[in-house]
Amino acid sequence: MARLHLFDLDGTLIRGSAAPVEISRQLGLLEEIGVLEQDLGSGRIGPPEYAVRVHALWSKLTLEHVRAAFEAAPWLAGIREVWREIRESGEYCAVISLSPSFFVERLLGWGAHAAHGSRFPEVPFTRPVDPAGILSAAAKVRIADQLCTDFGVGRADCVAYGDSMSDVELFRSVPLSVAVNADRHLAGLATHSYAGGDLREVYALAHSVGS
Repeated sequence: MARLHLFDLDGTLIRGSAAPVEISRQLGLLEEIGVLEQDLGSGRIGPPEYAVRVHALWSKLTLEHVRAAFEAAPWLAGIREVWREIRESGEYCAVISLSPSFFVERLLGWGAHAAHGSRFPEVPFTRPVDPAGILSAAAKVRIADQLCTDFGVGRADCVAYGDSMSDVELFRSVPLSVAVNADRHLAGLATHSYAGGDLREVYALAHSVGS
């Protein structure tokens, strides 16, 4: 049975950073996004309120900013190579992230079969963000289940890769998981843990466990 590899983005594929941080860096708004990230991480605000406030913060956002943020982000090495190997082995890879879909979906060009993020309006913004389209930790499991249906696999065939508390519910729902540069809370739930900068090494761990 083919496996479905489910990758988180922020802190996982992007080491030590997140898509909103990298976008804000291009806009000169690192201090402002830092405050919002702290509020989100502490639970003072939830993903919908965070998205609304980020949308307001990015009032001058352009597609060029998004492109520059994507290209300059501190990606793990070997992402395209790993996804090529997954495809060539007849398996599937997908990204599920709470970050904006307009950033996440760029990873389709790197070889992901699917890429799901929080739905934001088109860039540059001319419409408000709809909180109903903003993903949560629970939504990661729901999307994973839909992807299982799409690809003809079950939860038992899934491998999850993540780094933070937003990945907890997904880690608990699948049999194989790798905590990537994660804190001890998530690492304690994972089948395997990895600290470093190369997705090829991460995939080797999952492949050895799952073989």
